[in-house]
Amino acid sequence: MREAVMWNYQYYLLGLDGTLTDSGEGIMNSIRHSLDKFGITEYEETTLRKFIGPPLADCFQKYFDLSPEEARKGIDYYREYYTDGGMFENEVYHGVKELVEGLYAKVKTLIVATSKPELFAEQMLEHFDLSKYFACIAWASMDETRVHKEDFISYALQKYKGIDHKKAVMICDRTHATMGCKTNGMDTIGVLYGFWKREESEEDGAERG
Repeated sequence: MREAVMWNYQYYLLGLDGTLTDSGEGIMNSIRHSLDKFGITEYEETTLRKFIGPPLADCFQKYFDLSPEEARKGIDYYREYYTDGGMFENEVYHGVKELVEGLYAKVKTLIVATSKPELFAEQMLEHFDLSKYFACIAWASMDETRVHKEDFISYALQKYKGIDHKKAVMICDRTHATMGCKTNGMDTIGVLYGFWKREESEEDGAERG
């Protein structure tokens, strides 16, 4: 990403899955566990990857035609595997810790904005020794009432008081995150690694780098 763009803000919101860590293996294994409980055994690997980032309930309904009630049960099954260790089938992307350390050294305010519930997000950041760099974590709610990106980005801006939106940016990897930022009047920087697909850039308008 261009240097002038990267350092031009004071507040940096960072996504967790696909931005800070490569969490795909644990997420997809958790989805497999959930689908097994429903007796669903035939699906494409590419379909499982679509679960990384968006709300789980939406994905279960969209890709496997589950009812809202079944989708909620699917999330319970998902969390069985994820809590039992799936969250640590995961690793920090190369260069990310150096990026975070660099921003922190420049006295930038760092905030994690994630669709993960607080319990999982905090454990992951502690596990990878990243939590010390972040002023706060804005997370999705366990009851699935705050799961869309615009909701918890708004929650992040409310939770950390005094943020000037013009001085804030979100570093993220998926279109639904950049659209959530637009709703909240924020700029975005999209990373080229993670789970983003290049064709998404045409529709989300993020600065890519």
